[in-house]
Amino acid sequence: MSIYEKSYKKVRKLFYTGVLSVKERFYLLIFIFLFLFMAWSGFLSIEKSVLSFANIVSLHTWWLVWFVDFLIIAIPFSFVFVRNYINEKTSKYRFEVFDLKKRIEHNVELANNLKEGKEELGGDLSSDHLSSLLREIGKNIRVARQREDEENYISKGKEMMSDLLRMHHDLTELGPEVLKALIEYLGAIQGAFYILEENVLKRNAMYAYNRRRFEYDEFKIGHGLVGAAAYEKQLIYRTEIPDDYWSITSGLVGEQKPKALLVIPLLQEEELQGVVEVAFLKDHLENRHLAYAEVVAESIGQTIYNLKITARTQKLLKESQELTKTLQKNEEQLRQNAQEMLETQEELEKSNQMLEAQVQEVAHAQKRLEALLTNASEFISIYNEKQELIFESPSVKRILGYDDDDDEVTGMDPNLLTPRGYRTINNLFQYLLETPGGEQIAQYTYLKKNGEKLFLETKGKNLLHDPAIRGIIFNTQDITERKRAEKEEQMKSRMQSLSENSPDMIMRVNMMGKLVYVNPAVARFAGIPTSDIIKKRVGDLSIDSRFVSYIEDTLSNIKEKQETIISEVRVSTQEGERIMEIKGIPELNDDDELESVLFVSHDMTEFKKIEAEIKEKNKKISDSINYAQRIQSSLLPDSSYLQDYFPRSFIFYRPKDVVSGDFPWFLKKEDTFYVAAVDCTGHGVPGALLSFIGYFLLNNIVSSDPSLSSNQIMERLHQEVRRTLKQDKEGSTGRDGMDIAFCKIEPKNKILDYCGAHRPLFLLRDGELMEYQGTRKGIGGAPLPRRKEKEFENHLIEYNEGDKIFIFSDGLPDQLGGPDRKKFQPRRMREALTMDPGFTMAHFSRYFPKTFYDWMGNEKQVDDVLLIGIEL
Repeated sequence: MSIYEKSYKKVRKLFYTGVLSVKERFYLLIFIFLFLFMAWSGFLSIEKSVLSFANIVSLHTWWLVWFVDFLIIAIPFSFVFVRNYINEKTSKYRFEVFDLKKRIEHNVELANNLKEGKEELGGDLSSDHLSSLLREIGKNIRVARQREDEENYISKGKEMMSDLLRMHHDLTELGPEVLKALIEYLGAIQGAFYILEENVLKRNAMYAYNRRRFEYDEFKIGHGLVGAAAYEKQLIYRTEIPDDYWSITSGLVGEQKPKALLVIPLLQEEELQGVVEVAFLKDHLENRHLAYAEVVAESIGQTIYNLKITARTQKLLKESQELTKTLQKNEEQLRQNAQEMLETQEELEKSNQMLEAQVQEVAHAQKRLEALLTNASEFISIYNEKQELIFESPSVKRILGYDDDDDEVTGMDPNLLTPRGYRTINNLFQYLLETPGGEQIAQYTYLKKNGEKLFLETKGKNLLHDPAIRGIIFNTQDITERKRAEKEEQMKSRMQSLSENSPDMIMRVNMMGKLVYVNPAVARFAGIPTSDIIKKRVGDLSIDSRFVSYIEDTLSNIKEKQETIISEVRVSTQEGERIMEIKGIPELNDDDELESVLFVSHDMTEFKKIEAEIKEKNKKISDSINYAQRIQSSLLPDSSYLQDYFPRSFIFYRPKDVVSGDFPWFLKKEDTFYVAAVDCTGHGVPGALLSFIGYFLLNNIVSSDPSLSSNQIMERLHQEVRRTLKQDKEGSTGRDGMDIAFCKIEPKNKILDYCGAHRPLFLLRDGELMEYQGTRKGIGGAPLPRRKEKEFENHLIEYNEGDKIFIFSDGLPDQLGGPDRKKFQPRRMREALTMDPGFTMAHFSRYFPKTFYDWMGNEKQVDDVLLIGIEL
C-alpha cells in the first residue's frame, strides 16, 4: 500500500468519524443528571417538600415534570445530532482540501528535485497531469544533458585533433602523433595508421603492437578488416574478434586478445586517403566514441590529402627550377634561331593568304556537314579505348528529346540508361575493343527528358587503327516506333490465337452493323463456316431472334454512350436452351472515335445451375441453424427472467453467428441462486453444441447435490465434460471445453461463493472495484501428460446490500475496433465501472451495449459477447 493510500484512509477515518468518545459520553450523562436534579429540586421547593427519592417519584405524576425532563434530555442529544450532521456534510470538503494540499506538496518536491538535477523525481504519490509533466521535463533534461556531454566530448577531441593536424606538415611525422592522440583520447590500448599509396594501404605508424603484427605492413583494398573498411568507406566496429587475430602484450595485462576493434576509413570528399585501426580491452564503446571517430576521420583525411598535394607541388617546383636552368642555357641558341624565323615569316605570310582561302572553303563545308549531322535521323558517337566520349553529332539532343539549352547529353549516359541497357552497351564496347575492325549491332533502352522510355539501336565499329578516327564509332537511331509496331503485331497474333481457341463466342461488329470478325465458336453456334459469316449483318444469320435483338439494341446503346454493357440472355442452341453472359465492349480509334464493338458471349448455364443448388443448400442450412437458435433461446435465461429474482440486473448477450458458444445460465434451488457466464470453445454451430452439453450438465450437477461449493461444482463439470466428449480415453488429444465464471449466491447469509475457470469476477462496492481472478484451468480437454492439473479455487465473499457483480466472456474485451483497431481490453471495463460511484445498474445495462457497438464500428465481431450484471 502506497503512502498516499495510507494517508487517504487515515484522513477519511478522521473526517468521517462523528461518534462521541467515552469521556464525552460521561460528561453528557453528568450534565443531563445535574440539570434533572436541579429541575426536581425546583419543583420540590415550589411544593415545599423535602428532597427524597419518594418525593421525586411522586413529582412525576405531574405532566409538566415529564415535559421538563424530556427537554433536559432532548436538548443535549439534539446538539450531538446536529454536530454529527454538520461534520458529515463538511468532511468531504475538508478531505478534498487535504488531498489537494498533499498533491501540491508532492509537486513542489518534484520541482525541487528537478531543480537540483536529481535522477529520482519522487515516488508514485501523485498521478495528476502536473506530476507527469514534471517527470517528463526531468527526463528531457537528463537526455539533453547527456547529449550535451557527448557533443562537448566530440568538440573537445575535434579541437585537440585540429591543433595537432595544424602543427605537422609531413606525413611521416603526422601518422604517429595522430595515432597516439586517437588512442589516448578514445581510451584504446594500441593501433596502426595506414596511408593509401598506389591503391595499397601501407603502414605509416603503429602504437604498442607486438612483433607478430609486423607481418602485415600493407593491405590491399578489400583484404582483411582494414581493406574491407577501405573498400566500403564505412567505419567498422567489432566486438567479436576472430581467434587468429593479433593479441595485446603488456607488462600489466600479459598477453590477451582485444575485446573491441575500431577500423576508421580516412576520407576526403568520399575519396579514400588512409585507414586507422584501433584496439580496445573494453568490450563496449560508447556512442560518443563512435561519433567522435566518424567526425575526426574527415579532418584527418583532408589533412592527408593536403599534405600529399603539398608534397607533389614541392616536387613539381623543384623540377620547374631545374627546367628553368636548362632553358637559360638554350636562350642563346634561341636568339640565333630567331633571325632565321624572321626570314621564314615572310614566306609564311604568303602561304597564309593561300590558306585563308582554303580555310573559308573548309568552313563552308563544315557548316554543311553540321547541318546534315543536326537534322540526321541518327546520331554518331566516337569513343576512345577508355570508353571516353570524344565526339557526338548535334542530332543527339533532338533524337533523345532534349532542348538545345539543356546540359551536355550523351547517347550512352549511364544515369539515363536502364540497368539492362547499361550492361548491353558495356558488353558491346568490350567486344569491339577486343575485335579490331569488328562490327556489331545492339539494342538498348534510354530515358527521355520527360521520363518516357526510348528504344535505340546502335551499330558499333572498331576504327582505333584508322588514323582519321582513332576511336570506336557508333551509329545510333531511334527504333521506338518500330518496336511498338512489332509489339502490337505480336499482341494481335497472341489475341488472335486466344480468340481462335476460346470456347466463348467472340465477334466484332463495325458501325454499319456488319460482322468484321468471328471466332470458330460463333461459326459453331450459327452452324455455318466462318467465311460465310464475315461481312454479313447479325440479323442475316439464322440464329435465335433474342440473341439478334440484344446485339442490335446493345450496338445502338453503345453508339450513344460508348460504355461497356453486360447482360444475360437466354439463347436456343443445338444443345438446348442456354444462358449466355454477353459483354459489349466499345473500341475507339486514335482520335477517340467509336470504330467498332467487340461482343464476347460466355455460356453461364452450368454456373447458374450450380448457383441455384448452392442457394437451396444454404437455405436448408440457414433454416436448421435458425431452428437451433430458437431452441437455444428458449432454454437460456434473458434479462427479464433474471430480473424476476434480481430486479436491478441485466444480460448483454450478442452471438457472433446465429447460434452461440457463449451462454448465460441461471438456476434457483430453494433459497440459493446459481448464475454463470459460460464461454465454450469456438462459436456458431460447434460452440452451440458444446453449450447444450454445458447447460444440461450444470443443471444435473446442481440439482443432484445443492450442498456442493462452487469449486466442487466446477470439478464435477470438468470431469463430466471430459467423460461426455470421451477425452478421458487413452490417446485422446481433444482440447474442446469451456471457460466459466460461476457464482453461488446465498441471500440469507449474504455469502457469494465464486469460482472461475479462466474468467474473473468484478465486484463494485461504493465506487471501489474488487477483482477476483479465476483458476488458470479450463473445463474439459484431454489431460496433458506429465503435468499435474491445478485444483479449482473458490472465493467466499461476504457481500453488502447494493454490491454489484459482473461476470463476462472474453468476447467483449477481445473485440477489435476504435481509431487504432485495437482490442477493447478489460482495462476499459474497469474504467467504465469506476467512472462515477453514482452510476446505477440501469446505466451500465445501456452503457456497455452502446460502447461495444461504437467501439466495433465497421469492424467484424470477433467472438460471441456475454456480460451479466447483478446488484445484490
